[in-house]
Amino acid sequence: MSRVLDLYNYLHTIPELGMQERKTSAFLADQLENAGYIVTRNINNATGVMGIYDTGITGPTLALRADMDALGHMINGSLCARHSCGHDAHSSMVLTAAENLMQSHALKKGKLKILFQPAEELGTGAISLLEGGALDDVDMVLGLHLRPKSEVPLGQATPAMYHAASQRLKAVVHGTRAHGARPHLGVNAIEAASLAIMSVATIRMDPNISYSIKPTQFDCNSGVTNAIPDEATIIWDVRAEQNDIMTNLLTKAKQAIENTSLSMGAAADVSWYNLVPAAVYTDDAIALYTEAIEAVLGKKGICDPGKTAGGEDFHNFILQKPQIHAGYFGLGCDLEPGLHHPDMHFNTTALATGTAILEYAAKKYLG
Repeated sequence: MSRVLDLYNYLHTIPELGMQERKTSAFLADQLENAGYIVTRNINNATGVMGIYDTGITGPTLALRADMDALGHMINGSLCARHSCGHDAHSSMVLTAAENLMQSHALKKGKLKILFQPAEELGTGAISLLEGGALDDVDMVLGLHLRPKSEVPLGQATPAMYHAASQRLKAVVHGTRAHGARPHLGVNAIEAASLAIMSVATIRMDPNISYSIKPTQFDCNSGVTNAIPDEATIIWDVRAEQNDIMTNLLTKAKQAIENTSLSMGAAADVSWYNLVPAAVYTDDAIALYTEAIEAVLGKKGICDPGKTAGGEDFHNFILQKPQIHAGYFGLGCDLEPGLHHPDMHFNTTALATGTAILEYAAKKYLG
C-alpha cells in the first residue's frame, strides 16, 4: 500500500494536460527502467511510454494500460490542470503492479507490456500509441478506471465497464452578409443555424438503446450589431450506447443540418471528430477480471457489468485492431462528488485493491 500511495501522492502534484505530460511520462519511464523493463519513451513523437518484459518463453503478449493526463479547469479565472478523473491513480496502480510482477518473478511465459498513454481526455492518446506500433503484437490489453460511489462502492469492482460511443459534430453554416436595414438581401446565419439546431433535436432513434445529441457550443459574431451575419458554427456532443447507433445518428444529423440550411438559402459544412467508440470486450478478458476480483475481494466484491454514457478512448485499440482481446474493470473507491469535478476525491485505500487485481490478472494470463 505504501508504494502505490507514494506514487499516487507524487503524481497528483504534477498534473499535466493531454500531450503535455512531460514530467509525468519521464517519471514513469524512469521507474519502469529502475524496475528492469526495456523502455521506449516519446512513442510516435508524443509523450507515451512503453515498458517491456520478455520472459523468453513462447507465449502471448499482455498489455496493461493506464492513462496519464489531467483535465483543465477554469478556477478563479485561470486554466488549471487537475487530476479530477483519476488518471494519476491509474498510472500508480499499473506501475506498482508492474514493479511487483517483476520482483516476484511470477511471469513464466510471453511478454508483458506496460503502456502509459497520453491524452485520453482529448480522445487522441490511444491513436497515438497505435500509430507508434505499441499495440502491434499485443494479444490482450487490460485497462481500469476509478468509478463514482453511485456506481461502484468501496470494496467492490465490476469486471466490465461499458462506455458509450462519443463524438463531436461540427457544422459551419454559411449565409449571406447584409446591412441590418436590408435583411431581405442577406441570409442570416444565426437564423439558419438555430433552425438546424431545432431540426437535429427532432431526430428519433430506437428508444431502447441509449443515445443523445445536444448542442454544446454556438459561435457567431459578424463584428458589429447592425449587420446580418454570414457564418455561424455549432458543436454538438453526441453519444450512443452502440457504435452502429452512433453511425446512424451522425448520418441523420448531417442530413437534417444540410437540408434545413438549404431551405433557408444557406449552406452547411458538416464534419465530426474526436471519435471515441463504444466498448467491445471479449468473454475471456471479462472472465479473467471476474476471477481476479473474486480472488482479491471475494464473491461479494463482484459487481454486475456497468454502463455509462461517458466515453473512453481505450476502445480505439479494439476499433483499429479487432483481433486484440480486451478487458476493462471499474474500481469502487467511494469517489465523490463525481468524475471531472475539480474537487473530486476518493478513498485511497482502494489503490492497493486495484493493484492486486491487475497483478492477479497478469499472473493468470502469463504465469
